[in-house]
Amino acid sequence: MSAPRPHFRVASDLPSAVPGVWHADALGAGPQSAQPTGYALLDAQLPGGGWPVGALSEVLQPMAGLHEWQLVLPALAQAAARRVGAVVVVAPPYEPFGPALKAQGLSAERVCVVRADGAKAALWAAEQALRCRDVLAVMAWLPQAQAAALRRLQLAAAQQQQLLWVFRPVSAARQASPALLRLQVQGLALPGDAAASPGMQVQILKRRGPPLVQGLDLPGCHPRLAQVLAAQAGRRRAAQWMANAMMEVRSNAAVPIRPALAPVMAGAERRGHALDRNAVAVVR
Repeated sequence: MSAPRPHFRVASDLPSAVPGVWHADALGAGPQSAQPTGYALLDAQLPGGGWPVGALSEVLQPMAGLHEWQLVLPALAQAAARRVGAVVVVAPPYEPFGPALKAQGLSAERVCVVRADGAKAALWAAEQALRCRDVLAVMAWLPQAQAAALRRLQLAAAQQQQLLWVFRPVSAARQASPALLRLQVQGLALPGDAAASPGMQVQILKRRGPPLVQGLDLPGCHPRLAQVLAAQAGRRRAAQWMANAMMEVRSNAAVPIRPALAPVMAGAERRGHALDRNAVAVVR
């Protein structure tokens, strides 16, 4: 006579709610402290209802310099209003635009920009900033960072309970990451006047909870900032059109270049602020 088979209980046999047990098909409770993102739609999909404090949040995007500030600035402004400390910006692709930060509630005096010479220097600067108790948050552009380096940043942020964002290219999605939260963001043209209100689509690649199949469509930036971006983009397009027109005239030997237009063309070729480049990429 054969021995009776042991009875194994499956997940369906368990009660729907067991104290202290987290089901993987439910959104996790998240960290003890979370900073609201400023986007209610995104907060509803994040454990704890916002960016994890004392943990690594990784943001992937097709091109650096497009959506980082638009995504994290509302949370930074709220955190800076309640807590002291500097916001350390490590190896940004473009210089932060002070008036735009101030318009959303973050004083430029709270921002410390670190220009690093190479990937190792940027990683070292980010880690040292996280070990400083006078730092509120760190934003670091580390496109080549490996998992071991990111793990060190994660541990450093946990020690001082700081906000930490690391920005990397979309190609890094194939690599393992110790980030507690991992998002992918790209531009989105919302219905209506897309040039005045560029939006974002956010994919949640990693969170404590079930995968989110559909992306989140988030609204554009502050209306005043959107107007500045649109105006800058318009001036940039006009300058580019002038440069192209003058090059076409220059290529036609039968039509001489008017001396009065030469400085205009030269100026159009030279001009280009970081905000202009962001505006063209976001608004166009």
